[in-house]
Amino acid sequence: MFKKKLTESPLYYWEEKSYMMVIPSNEEENLVKDIITRVSSIKDVEIKAHNLDEEKGCGELKIEYENEEYEVGFFIGGISVPKNYLRDIVFSDSERARILKAKKALTIFMKFSENVKKSYHLELKLAVAMVPDLIGVMDESAEKMLSSKWVMMTANSEVLPSSKNLFSVQAVIDNDKKVWLHTHGLCRCGITELEILDSDENNEQNHYNLLNTYAMYLLDKKEKIEPNLNGVYIGNLENGYPIVVTCVSWTKGILEYKKLALGGIKDRKEGHNSKTSIVFVYKNEKDEKNKKLSKVSIYDKLLGENPLLFFSDEETSRMKKLAIERFGYVKKAYSDKNNAIIIKIGLPLEEKGKFEHIWFELLEFKGDKFKARLTQEPYYFDNIHKGYEEWYTVDDITDWIIYTPKFSINPDNVFLLER
Repeated sequence: MFKKKLTESPLYYWEEKSYMMVIPSNEEENLVKDIITRVSSIKDVEIKAHNLDEEKGCGELKIEYENEEYEVGFFIGGISVPKNYLRDIVFSDSERARILKAKKALTIFMKFSENVKKSYHLELKLAVAMVPDLIGVMDESAEKMLSSKWVMMTANSEVLPSSKNLFSVQAVIDNDKKVWLHTHGLCRCGITELEILDSDENNEQNHYNLLNTYAMYLLDKKEKIEPNLNGVYIGNLENGYPIVVTCVSWTKGILEYKKLALGGIKDRKEGHNSKTSIVFVYKNEKDEKNKKLSKVSIYDKLLGENPLLFFSDEETSRMKKLAIERFGYVKKAYSDKNNAIIIKIGLPLEEKGKFEHIWFELLEFKGDKFKARLTQEPYYFDNIHKGYEEWYTVDDITDWIIYTPKFSINPDNVFLLER
C-alpha cells in the first residue's frame, strides 16, 4: 500500500511542552518581582523549589498542584500577535487594538501531565497569578489567542476547561478552493496532531466538526490509535449509518493520495512534518478488520446539514457542571426580552445513568424551577414530541445558549454579556 518511505521530524519545542505568552497591560511593570508570592496564592499550589533571575526576567519553578509535581519555566521577551488570531467575536475592537500594539509578554512553558485538562487549567491559573493585569494570552502551542476575560473566568472556575480548548483547528485554502484542515496543540497533550486532506469549501464545516469531535474523543479517552489503526465510532450520518474514523501518520497516509496540491510533501518542509496524522474512515466492519482505509470525502453527500456527532461522557459531565455553575447568567439574561434562550435537558432513559440530551426553549421562571418547551423530536422517546412543555430545575440541565440581538452566548463565553 505504501510505496515511498518518509520519516517524521522530531517534535518542535512548542509541541514537547505547552507555551503560553501572557501580555501585560503595563509593559514597564517588573513582572518577576513578588512572582513567588503571587504563584503561592493559587489554591492547591505549593512551591517546592524556585530559581529566579530578576535582572534577566526569567526563572524556574518546581510546584506541586493537586498531588502532582510540575516544572514550570518562564521568561520575559517580545511578542507580535498575528491579526488572524483576533478574528473571534470574543475580542472587542479596543481589545484587538491593545493586543496588536503589544511588544512584551511573559512566556510560561511546562510539560503536561497525563491529566492534560488539569495541566492546561493550571497553566491558565499561573498566567493570571504571574500577570494579574493581563490583556490577553497567546497560546503558542495551539496557535491561537485567548481573551483575557475568558482566561480569568476559566482560571477561577471549579470546572476544568473542555478538551476543545486545548487545541485549534486551522484551515488552509488554495486558489482552487481546496482546503487542508489541521490541528495545533494536541502534541503537547501526548497524542498526534490530526488532519483532513483534500477538503473543499462546500464540505469544510462538516469536516471541521468531524476533526474537532475526533480530537476531543482522543483527549477525553486518552486513546492512542497507531500502530493498531483502531476505529472510533464518533457519530452517525444523516441516514443513521455509523461514522467510524481512524488516523494514520502523515508519512504513510499522504501516500493514499495520488494527486495532492495542498498538504503534500512540499508543504511540510518547515512544519506539519512531526507527529501529525491524517484522518480516514472505515466504511464497514470488514474494512476495519482488514485496515482498509477510505478518505473522509466518501461521506460528503451523506453528512448533510446535520450529522449526529457524539460528545464523550466526560465532556457531557463537564458541560453540565459548567452550565450549572453559570446558570445565574441565564436568569439575568431572561429579564431582557430581546434575548431568546434555549436549554439542553437530560431526559433519563430506561438504562440507569443514561440520558437523551435535547434542546428546550425557556418559557418562564418560578422560584427554583423553570418551564421549557421541547424544540425538536426526541430520538428515544415516543410519548413526547416537539412542543411538549414541562417544569425543570437546574439539576436537569446539560447546557444552554442565550441568543442576544448581536451574538449567541454559552457557558464558555458568558463574559460577552458584559458588553
